[in-house]
Amino acid sequence: MPERVFISSVQKELAAERRAVRDFIRADPLLRRFFDIFLFEDLPAMDQRADHVYLEQVAHADVYLALLGPSYGFQDAEGVSPTEREFDAATDLGKPRIVLVKGTDDDGRDAKMAALVRRAGDQLIRRRFGSIAELTTEVYASLVARLDRTGKLLTRPFDAAACPDATLADLAAAKVELFLALARSQRGYALREGTPMPAALAHLNLLDHDAPTNAAVLLFGAAPQRFVISSEVKCMHFHGVDVQKPIPSYQVFKGTVFELVDQAIDFVLSKLNAMVGTRADSNQAPMTYELPREAVAEAIVNAVMHRDYTSNASVQVMLFADRLEIWNPGELPAGMTMAQLTRPHASIPRNPLLAEPMFLSRYAEKAGSGILDMIALCKKAGLPPPTFRQDGGQFMQVLWRPTRGTASVTEQVTAEATAEATAEAASEVLKMLQVMRGSLTRQEIMQRLDLRHDEHFRSNYLRPALEGGLIELTLPDKPTSPLQRYRVTVKGRRRVKRHHEGGGAD
Repeated sequence: MPERVFISSVQKELAAERRAVRDFIRADPLLRRFFDIFLFEDLPAMDQRADHVYLEQVAHADVYLALLGPSYGFQDAEGVSPTEREFDAATDLGKPRIVLVKGTDDDGRDAKMAALVRRAGDQLIRRRFGSIAELTTEVYASLVARLDRTGKLLTRPFDAAACPDATLADLAAAKVELFLALARSQRGYALREGTPMPAALAHLNLLDHDAPTNAAVLLFGAAPQRFVISSEVKCMHFHGVDVQKPIPSYQVFKGTVFELVDQAIDFVLSKLNAMVGTRADSNQAPMTYELPREAVAEAIVNAVMHRDYTSNASVQVMLFADRLEIWNPGELPAGMTMAQLTRPHASIPRNPLLAEPMFLSRYAEKAGSGILDMIALCKKAGLPPPTFRQDGGQFMQVLWRPTRGTASVTEQVTAEATAEATAEAASEVLKMLQVMRGSLTRQEIMQRLDLRHDEHFRSNYLRPALEGGLIELTLPDKPTSPLQRYRVTVKGRRRVKRHHEGGGAD
């Protein structure tokens, strides 16, 4: 029998939050098995006083969930709000209480509500939230913890379970620090750089009895694949429209989920055709890819963030002559159909504790709009809409590349495959030469190319260009100097000029 969760607060300012919690619990495949929701707005009209109904439902509830906002709300003849009446009733009846407070501090909070927040803090551990995404993550963590305490959850969800044999020493403090800086700049996250790692992990619900969870290892592990072997991403580039061996370009990327996303995006962008624009609007020439970068990134983030990490399969990113295919192990949430994906829908992450830090660092959004954004971006670029399908235990996303001329893609590929294979590295170097003006640092070149992963840039762009004499060091006698910069040589400028005139490579 599901436990009944009473969601407190009839404040108008929190109506959207209450509905979001209700919809989240009812949609989550785990929580809906164990919890049912009472929301006052769902009751039909009846011949009873509202305050009597509130208190009666608190008495019938198994769990009391209080959402406390800035205002105190309606007050009865004694100057007490329904929210405070409910909190007192739950306390007197000994109900398990979960208290979530909106806002990072109490500045601007009504005096009576601030007093209630302090009183709740004196009795139990309360948590704060800023957005609906943070709220649902806190609700998820609190209810999963209750299932664990009551023995109803014999095996915790993968992302919330302690990672076997992992300790805090297996996490990289520098990666946590980098995340805190990024989350604060991107989302105004409450914690600052310098927060001790255990405190930062606890705030993100990434500890299980002081041990790092699987989500913590995937997010901040020094070597995540040591513990979750299949979390790597396999990237392949085929010159034709079918999977054929030998694979012209095949790389297996390892690292945290952030690093996996960056490396996979860099891999795809390095193989796509690109056009360098003019400097009409800024000093930096824009790079436009044949597939919108944002759509490629969204598809890769979806695969890494929502995959089934209990599967032995890995995420696969495959670029063909006519399309980009991204496969990830897992299936759509229960009740979700392929048709619903292309309409506005709720965000139901498979791994909520993994999704939250990716949202905070702006790698992902939580409004359920990612698929719709992909469709809109491709439409704006004049491309066919992406397609999605389920094949056994694999979910597949397909982004279609522009068609070339009137001949079929297969016919063109047959004629061009050999030339493409030998020109692939030269194409990547050419992109770099086209965006370089003056003397630039490595980081400045990567920024202009919209690349993030350092090793991929060194291997596929910087090293070939240096070895080919197309760029040179400004401080050749001090290759590791922090003042080191790179500039295009005369040979490199000739290479770019021949390209614009329709000529070939050196």
